[in-house]
Amino acid sequence: MTHEPYDTQAASYALGALDGEERPEFERHLAGGCAVCGAALRASAETLAAMVRSGPPMVPPPAVKEALLRRIATTTPGRRASARPRPLVWAVGTLAAMIAGAAFTGAFVASRYEGRLGQMAREAAALRERVQRDEAALREQIAVYRSAVDLLRDPQTQIVTLHGLGPSPEATGRVIWHPVNGGYVFVANLPSAPAGKAYELWTIADAAPQPAGVFQVDASGRGTHRIPPLEGGKPVKVFAVTLEPEGGVPAPTGPMVLASK
Repeated sequence: MTHEPYDTQAASYALGALDGEERPEFERHLAGGCAVCGAALRASAETLAAMVRSGPPMVPPPAVKEALLRRIATTTPGRRASARPRPLVWAVGTLAAMIAGAAFTGAFVASRYEGRLGQMAREAAALRERVQRDEAALREQIAVYRSAVDLLRDPQTQIVTLHGLGPSPEATGRVIWHPVNGGYVFVANLPSAPAGKAYELWTIADAAPQPAGVFQVDASGRGTHRIPPLEGGKPVKVFAVTLEPEGGVPAPTGPMVLASK
């Protein structure tokens, strides 16, 4: 059993409002030496006493007062009706204690669970945002796969294999390439780029390597990137990937991690 039920039972016990099986169970728990419940019980009693002392005199409604007087008159026939019965003072005090205790218990429970409800609301909002981000990423990935499938239907489309090099020998990749429409590169087993770095793709035809955009990989080492077509539909002889500054560079400067043969 968790400790949570005992937190609210301490306030009820201080008011004498804990009945049924809960009362002996709480007393056994308290007798076991629970410092938290002991402190809560003392705080509840002190707060209740302070509230009763500081509050204005509690006068019961006329109907309650008349009912109490009639009940006292029927049980004590020898007393004069005009005398103020002493039990009425006790009843008024008890009524005041009950009202103050109810207010204290309500404030205690509200303050305890208000924080928990706020935390649950924040967690729900964070979960909703995460689901929305995951959904957007999934939709984007599906759009990429559909576009790649459309390219594969064209006989001019080529599939080029990339091999790991240098610091990432376990890395692998595939390029789906169409000379007119461009294509996509899919990589796997690449470590996440260091802070301020990114992976940059290069297309090499007859001249110097041409930058084809930068991309990142996810926690599993996978990544996807759209490759624009070369001007004039020139054929690509080599595709390569290097580790560069995250903004990209016009010519390769970092280590080569993937390349086609």
